[in-house]
Amino acid sequence: MLKRLWMRRDNSGRNTGQTGRAARTLAMNLGLNLIALGVCAAHARTAEEQYPAMAPLEQYLMANRADEIDQARSAAPPSISSDADVLTLGRHGYETAIKGKNGFVCLVQRAWFSGLTDQEFWNPKERAPICFNPQGARSVLPTFLRRTGWVLAGASKDKIIARTKAEIAANEISVPEIGAMSYMLAKNAYHSDAVAGPWHPHLMFFLPHMNVVDWGANLSGSPVLGSDGGIEPFTIFFVPVARWSDGTPDSKPLGVHNM
Repeated sequence: MLKRLWMRRDNSGRNTGQTGRAARTLAMNLGLNLIALGVCAAHARTAEEQYPAMAPLEQYLMANRADEIDQARSAAPPSISSDADVLTLGRHGYETAIKGKNGFVCLVQRAWFSGLTDQEFWNPKERAPICFNPQGARSVLPTFLRRTGWVLAGASKDKIIARTKAEIAANEISVPEIGAMSYMLAKNAYHSDAVAGPWHPHLMFFLPHMNVVDWGANLSGSPVLGSDGGIEPFTIFFVPVARWSDGTPDSKPLGVHNM
């Protein structure tokens, strides 16, 4: 395209000065844009290169069990989390630290709870408190607990993907129950390096695969975000809310929905 602009001529066959200047300006701008795109691509590659495989297990564990319990409970308001089961991560998987009575299950998820193609799948810094309602605890959470077992047994990401596909084919991983959802209202979360901390307080809704536009998700002005679960048999909808679990308001603007 640039060559055609530079070679463009007026009716007399001579180069038009204005056209030439415009072409040079456009070429410069396009060159800068290509450089910027290259920088972005380099950052994307760096994320994958920085976390190519699982880090030492100690980096994913929390030293203080009481701190992990408190952080897990911060995913939802106390009226919910105080009566919920609380799980903590041990060397062989998540363990029940506190038995609740309302059917909710709260825990601090690690990076491998993210999508199977997530660039930060092995990021040991990720700590994202989440609290599943009873339907989510029964039909969605087991997928991630099973994956955690594979991770701690030393499975590579490729093996985890292959096992997930096999279990879906065998109906051992099924679609979410009607009403499956979770709370993620923790102020002290670390969702990813891209966010470098918590995103926004939000609710997550899990449904069988569907078109996210049916919820108006990802459309201009819509507060709803939708993400296809990919390999997993569900679509996730994210709905930001106004306050964190401690009741304080979310002060970050919602203009950019980066997670």
